[in-house]
Amino acid sequence: MPRIPRLAAYAAVFALALSASACSEVQKTSTESSDKIAGDVVTTIGIGDKEIKEGGTLTMGLSADPDALDPTTSSSLYTRYVMETVCQKLYDIDADGGIVPMLATALPELSEGGLVATFPVKEGVKFADGTPFDAAAVVTTLKRNLTKPDSSRASELGTLSKVEASGPYEVRLTFKEPFSPLTASLADRAGMIMSPTALKELGDNFADHPTCVGPFKFVDRVPGTSITVEKDPGYYDAENVHLDKIVYRIMTDASIRAANLKSGDVQVADSLAPADMADLRKDGELSMMQVGSFGYQGVQINIGNQNGVGTPVAQIDTPIAKSKDVRRAFSMAVDREQLVQSVFHGYYDPTCSPIADSSEFATEASQACPEHDPAGAKKLLEEAGVTTPLKVTMQTSNTPSSLQFAQALQAQVEAAGFDLRIEPVEYTTLLDNNDRGAFEAMQLGWSGRVDPNGNTFNFLTTGAGQNTMGYSNAEVDELLTDASSETDTAKRADLYGKAIAQVQEDNPIVYLYRQRNLTGLSKQIAGVSVFSDGVVRISGAAYLAG
Repeated sequence: MPRIPRLAAYAAVFALALSASACSEVQKTSTESSDKIAGDVVTTIGIGDKEIKEGGTLTMGLSADPDALDPTTSSSLYTRYVMETVCQKLYDIDADGGIVPMLATALPELSEGGLVATFPVKEGVKFADGTPFDAAAVVTTLKRNLTKPDSSRASELGTLSKVEASGPYEVRLTFKEPFSPLTASLADRAGMIMSPTALKELGDNFADHPTCVGPFKFVDRVPGTSITVEKDPGYYDAENVHLDKIVYRIMTDASIRAANLKSGDVQVADSLAPADMADLRKDGELSMMQVGSFGYQGVQINIGNQNGVGTPVAQIDTPIAKSKDVRRAFSMAVDREQLVQSVFHGYYDPTCSPIADSSEFATEASQACPEHDPAGAKKLLEEAGVTTPLKVTMQTSNTPSSLQFAQALQAQVEAAGFDLRIEPVEYTTLLDNNDRGAFEAMQLGWSGRVDPNGNTFNFLTTGAGQNTMGYSNAEVDELLTDASSETDTAKRADLYGKAIAQVQEDNPIVYLYRQRNLTGLSKQIAGVSVFSDGVVRISGAAYLAG
């Protein structure tokens, strides 16, 4: 995957505005093997000058049931798929990772040494319930993100201390310290603006009928089965919305998604299995899309989350929770390269970091990996006074591909003295257990964000909204906080490198691999995109004529 030149330009904008006012790299972490096997990156099947026919229903095979359809509290990638059609953001990213305005009309203008950010928003826009969209509506959403007790967004907004409308269509944000990732954060769930009317009527039950500005509006949800949205005739750009309806059908088995794609029962399917790609590529009725990911997959270790995410750390009394040497031994026991080759047929890439090697912020320090050394890992366990084999229970999604990977991991760590017990769990229950701290270890990942703050701060700083491991290290807190307020790309990269080096000493998350987003669609469909944030964008899709 190419580097992201617009991200560097974005960092430079912040820098300009401010000026005006113990690992070794021995395991492979590049994308070389997946590039050779998977071929060229394909992010978009565009409409271009193709003739289309208006209307129709598109059915997408969705690989997991989303969690709550509430931008303030949700944590699932699959929720972002659905919300892409019904809940637009202040900003978005493009195919190159650039930040582009969406409901905002320009990038934030910084003043007072970067402590104040001001941006304009669209005029003449309405929410799906007819409520006018304006700066006051943006303020309502951002305040909810900051103050809702179960918000997963508060720590994504840095040191934001004041939100106000400085005009009918202008928003003013005040920070205690400069916050470089602001626009990237507002290009994610923190920037999804909700109808103030719906928030007042539904409150904590907003997810039952999410109401925002979007090409489509929510119709209904059958838990575990489907989610339906329909075209919103009041949408400000309705003339460029071609479908009448989109139905997301929950299909957790990748082979079933592939079969339904081949049969035509679904027109788009996400997260296709690498094992199915060779067969799908041969099908002349299908197009395959693939792009590298900003995200990661790994194993979370519950260190101190006894009472739920965001509560004070309470040390858990198990060997793997108490001892960073035991967790380091677990990391050393894994042959990441062999895992991705054997389980994922070389389509994915091993990693030990939450920062993609394609990022402008990647450094040798942030990309380093511990040596695969099962003998050394077993020695660490002995030195830690642990009786082997050490039993560790790991929860994982109950999908065939997740179980296959878990079993391969189980076999690998056995040689180092770990007795890894696999506990399959339905995906939404897995996320709930993760939040509640009801796990010892959990195989889970993150779809990734364009700015590394979105892959680190909310997971690794003390008390952050998605720090479900109950991890707390004052040095990491300081480094990641400093990185979020620094505007120079090289200095930020250095800070992230130092933070990741410490995280790799502590191993609250044992990072394992970075997947390639594999999406298939019928050649009857165009106007679909998948970028490195992992979201399948189908709101602009259409059926082709003929």
